[in-house]
Amino acid sequence: MARSRRRITRSATQKSPERSPSSSRSSLTPMEDEPEPTQAESTPTKTNEDVCPSCREGVHGEKSSWIRCDACKIWFHWACVENGSDLELINKWFCGPCMAEKPSRVMTLKVPARKSSRKRTQLDYANLNAGVESDPSRWLRVIQSKPIKDDNFRRMKGADVGLEWLENDEAAMHEPIVVENPEGLRMKMPPPEFSVQDVADEVGHETPVEVIDVASQSNSPGWTLGRWAEYYNTEPSKRDKIRNVISLEISGTKLADQVLPPRLVRELDWVEKFWPSTRKGKGHAYPKVQLYCLMGVASAWTDWHVDFAGSSVYYHILRGCKVFYFIRPTPANLQAYERWSGTEMQSNVWLGDMVDEVVKVTLHAGNTMIIPTGWIHAVHTPVDSLVFGGNFLHSYNIATQLKVIDIEKATHVPKKFRFPLFVKLCWYVGDKYLRDLKSKEEFPPRLLESLEALARFLVSESQAMERGTEVAKREAKENVPSDRVKDAPAMARELRWRVRLAAGATSDDEDLGRLVKKNMVNGHKRKRSPTSAAVSVQFRNFQPKGWDVVNELPRESDERVVNIHPPGTSDMWEREWTEWNKEFDDQEHEERATVETTRDVMIRVRKTENGVERQRIERVMEKWVWKAASSKPEGVPQDIEMKPIEDAPLGCEEVTKEEEQGTEVHITSPLETTQAMEVIA
Repeated sequence: MARSRRRITRSATQKSPERSPSSSRSSLTPMEDEPEPTQAESTPTKTNEDVCPSCREGVHGEKSSWIRCDACKIWFHWACVENGSDLELINKWFCGPCMAEKPSRVMTLKVPARKSSRKRTQLDYANLNAGVESDPSRWLRVIQSKPIKDDNFRRMKGADVGLEWLENDEAAMHEPIVVENPEGLRMKMPPPEFSVQDVADEVGHETPVEVIDVASQSNSPGWTLGRWAEYYNTEPSKRDKIRNVISLEISGTKLADQVLPPRLVRELDWVEKFWPSTRKGKGHAYPKVQLYCLMGVASAWTDWHVDFAGSSVYYHILRGCKVFYFIRPTPANLQAYERWSGTEMQSNVWLGDMVDEVVKVTLHAGNTMIIPTGWIHAVHTPVDSLVFGGNFLHSYNIATQLKVIDIEKATHVPKKFRFPLFVKLCWYVGDKYLRDLKSKEEFPPRLLESLEALARFLVSESQAMERGTEVAKREAKENVPSDRVKDAPAMARELRWRVRLAAGATSDDEDLGRLVKKNMVNGHKRKRSPTSAAVSVQFRNFQPKGWDVVNELPRESDERVVNIHPPGTSDMWEREWTEWNKEFDDQEHEERATVETTRDVMIRVRKTENGVERQRIERVMEKWVWKAASSKPEGVPQDIEMKPIEDAPLGCEEVTKEEEQGTEVHITSPLETTQAMEVIA
């Protein structure tokens, strides 16, 4: 464990500790400077109060600096044990007896700090996460000279904002929406007269709260909710500074009982849906980002930012007013934001000049807004305001969420200001969707495309476990929830395979890019090409279950003549000809069709843990040909051919119609009947 301080002194009145592993002195315990020793005291003896276990005759030098062994916790004079190293550079140090006892113990040095001659803006990351500018009026003056567009975002009724809207509208959750009246949102908020004083009463006056000094862009220490309520209730002209509270998470407090997010948020929120309920609540570490209370005074400015992990936001104005400025999260705009964030440009460049457009939205008391994934935004507080909101991740835009994660890493945002336990949450989500896919649950294409991004991310985490550095391996393994995921690499690769399979694509190797959509049969099955059917797809940690014995019986052939009129041009012929067991022989018709029939049978057997599984697959093909086809009027189907499609999936039925120029029309119709039987030994 790294020590933050090593060079400390001990009082001469303190006795040197005896060599015992149970010594209770901390390596960070500060000690009083000792008085200058007299000549008689300068030579250590066994009875000297200031003697360390390694003091020797003839050792001179500064003995006010001490160092503690990280194993036995005994203190030594650095002058008595030094080996030429700088005390300030020591990370871990062990005394001679402890190193002799365990040779693996070695002294380590601190990693040298990176230094650059380039000027850098000193950033307070709490303010950077909130985007608070040091001079709010400066940016307000800039806005007046910039082209700002009024929004055309959708205004919706609360009752219409639900999962049904998201599933039926492809544009849903791609742009912010505004709900002017909370009725129908099925959320719960405190009454309109609820005040900041009430917040302090419900959460606790002595509760510590992080208060931001807007002018200095720094945190103001020592604030409690009681003190904040007094400041907030002070007349604006008598406030010494402009301050802001933007990170008061209220989960687990009495106030939390009065706040419930909108129905759509609860239906989408990953933490709500996928994090185990037995691992939430008091005493458990889980992402607590759903319930925030924001209290800002007039003239507060929140600079451009994207919410951590690209999480979506619900935002309800209980009192006051907020003005939002939005930038659409296009690839070019996100790239511009990445160049701007955390650099000198952040303090002197208006981000709106680097993007395509800026859109303005004004919210008043009673309004609710939902901000989708990745939208870049800044916020101005024109009057004292009280807001309740929260963050949530969802499954409909995972790719953008992961893109924001990459931006956070590239701009070196400390983990303290990122979405808590993000990777572990992704594993919970992936595990649940894998179980759903195994149970043949169907998902819309938009969701499958999003899950593909999640699967790729989890595979990359698996690769870090398998061939990353030791630090990367350890961190990746620590992020896996062992209560749900037993074999993380296998789970991630099986999820990717099943997502691609459900979307109608194949995945032959780990380097395959985005899934390629193909024609679907019966809504979820795909056609297999002749080549892919013969190739065994190998997976590193997942192998589809095979059959022990596959036996193909000899093909049976038959031919007969049937009196039947060719099918007409009406739509009824399709229904008639897809009834497989219907008898078509009609002696009243003069037209005759020659019917060639072939039958293929395959029997597959395999052992299971409980016994044996046996499957019989029968494929029948019929080819119908009318010899008098050329005498019929033009446009009337003449030939009907029923044959198997070799690359069709087993167990499905498909009818395709091919019209050709000429006198013959072929209608192809394969039929497979499958019988599966499980025999328990």
